[in-house]
Formats: sequence, C-alpha cells, structure tokens
Amino acid sequence: MKKELSTKQREEILNTLKARFEKNMNRHKGLEWAKVQAKLETPAGGEKLWSLNEMEKTGGEPDVVGHDKKTGEYIFYDCSAESPGGRRSVCYDREALESRKEHKPKNNAIDMAASMGIEILTEEQYRELQACQTAGQKFDTKTSSWIITPSEIRKLGGAIFADYRYGNVFVYHNGAESYYAARGFRGSLKV
Repeated sequence: MKKELSTKQREEILNTLKARFEKNMNRHKGLEWAKVQAKLETPAGGEKLWSLNEMEKTGGEPDVVGHDKKTGEYIFYDCSAESPGGRRSVCYDREALESRKEHKPKNNAIDMAASMGIEILTEEQYRELQACQTAGQKFDTKTSSWIITPSEIRKLGGAIFADYRYGNVFVYHNGAESYYAARGFRGSLKV
C-alpha cells in the first residue's frame, strides 16, 4: 500500500490540522503551528502526514499534545471526544482475533494501528490525554479505548482499556478477544 498523499490531500490534512491546532491551544501551550508544519513538510514528514491522514479518516481528530525537547519531535494523539468511530468493534490483537471461533470482528487494534503507522496509547499517555483537556471536556465519556496491555496480563488472555466516568479515568480489564461497538483505540504519532 502506497503511503503517500496527493498534493490536494496534503493541503487538506494540513489545513485541518492547523485549524484544530489553533482552536485547541490549551493542548499545546507555547508551541507554534509554523514549526509543526515545517516538520510535516520535510521529506521524512511525508509518511507521518499519511499516518495523520489515516487517523483523521478513521475519526481520530489528531492534534499536537506535546513536544519532545530531546528529539525535537512533536507528539500527536487522537483527540476526538469519543473513541474514533472508524476504529471500533475490534478486539485487542491478532492472537485474540484468531482465538475466536465465531462472530469474529473485522480487525484488531494492534494490527490496525500498525497499518496506520501509529502506536496505541499506553496507560500513562491516556492519562496525559485526559489531563490536557479543559474542565468539562473529557474524552471517552460514552466510549472506551484499548490501551497497551502489559505482557504479563496479555499472556493470561486479558487486555486493558480505559475510559472517563464519574470525574475519573478508569482502567479495566477484559478478555483480549472481546469487542464492542463502543470500544476502539486511540493512537499516538511522533513527528
């Protein structure tokens, strides 16, 4: 699969990202869009822009949430109010998908994220995401999102997911093969 965007697609995703960046300055205080865009417009940024477009196409509404001063990379997370609609009803990973005898979901979160060139959020990243919103604007108040599961939990057949209820972030467990219409996953990308 070709991981390049047409000139028109590049312009569209850059305009979308810029508008979201400017509308949500609370997520990235002190950062400038011009510097983010300059990174995205480098030859190395082309594939990253493709990944951001994939995040956008599946309902993730990616936005900058940080800047790694050591590497110079900008950090994008999916910032849609609820778990991205185009990534729901998926089990956790390929092993879980293959373990289902019937009623298999169409995909799994780990493979889907890899095909998009992104990483699934860790528990720490998920908590950071929830903290970067202003009061009254939290994520996953009606949905939930798979998060990276520690190997010792996964070896026992489980996987973890998180959501926001009752003013708190909750991390739960489920069988990795489970899938629900209200559960997807959120991704991160460094540019």
